Amino acid sequence: MASPKKRLQGLVAATITPMTEHGEINFSVIGQYVDYLVEKQGVKNIFVNGTTGEGLSLSVSERRQVAEAWVTKGRNKLDQVVIHVGALSLKESQELARHAAEIGADGIAVIAPFFLKPWNKDVLINFLREVAAAAPALPFYYYHVPALTGVKIRAEELLDGIQEKIPTFQGLKFSDTDLLDFGQCVDQHRQRQFAFLFGVDEQLLSALVMGATGAVGSTYNYLGKKTNQMLEAFERKDFSSALNCQFCIQRFINFVIKLGFGVSQTKAIMTLVSGIPMGPPRLPLQKASREFTDNVKAKLKSLDFLSCTD
Repeated sequence: MASPKKRLQGLVAATITPMTEHGEINFSVIGQYVDYLVEKQGVKNIFVNGTTGEGLSLSVSERRQVAEAWVTKGRNKLDQVVIHVGALSLKESQELARHAAEIGADGIAVIAPFFLKPWNKDVLINFLREVAAAAPALPFYYYHVPALTGVKIRAEELLDGIQEKIPTFQGLKFSDTDLLDFGQCVDQHRQRQFAFLFGVDEQLLSALVMGATGAVGSTYNYLGKKTNQMLEAFERKDFSSALNCQFCIQRFINFVIKLGFGVSQTKAIMTLVSGIPMGPPRLPLQKASREFTDNVKAKLKSLDFLSCTD
């Protein structure tokens, strides 16, 4: 069984892939990005090439280069670098998994293939097992995001007996609002010491009550400090303060959802808050509007989030 240097827990930032105005990857700012996460947001774990990182819009070569850059720049600064290696092609996913192991990543994660979909648990596990086997020394995480993949196999069902078939399985990134499914994952598998990483930032406090051991999300790039305050309050059983933090975070997320919130907007917010240029997204996504950025800046100031990150 794979054994990471320590359990993946706490906040994990789903990293953005910085790009130039011409749509090429801007590797030059990744070192600055690492320092910002660690020093300004208190976030020392990252999830690379996922949804927020536009991983599936990048070529295999680009995904390899991005993974290398994060591992290299994060060495001796970040605690864990998990690389998302999911792809529609099993062979590409295996190639990315092998590469992640070669460069010294701390774990790999995989979403369900979403064009020719697995139709039941056994078929999905067979796919995941083949990818995990390509990097047998790395912890393996399943990235459960049914709203995007269209694969509706419940995580509770998938986890039943999974470690017998995938010995390196260490946990899951649960990006769904079904707290019944999430709660049953925790309830039935707590004794296995899996990492239960919740992926819906605006509902994290509810998941902590259910037993989440950590969280992976895009807002931890720029709201990591505030979310860490919530985690600390929860840990010391100051539930009133934890709830106040969650409500404050929700006010911002609710505001941007109404404006239209996605990867493009996340890049604009991160540029605004951090001062590090994230650039536009890659087509077919469109760059966030100036109106969006202006509205977000005003909201961040009204919630004191900008002063928190200065």
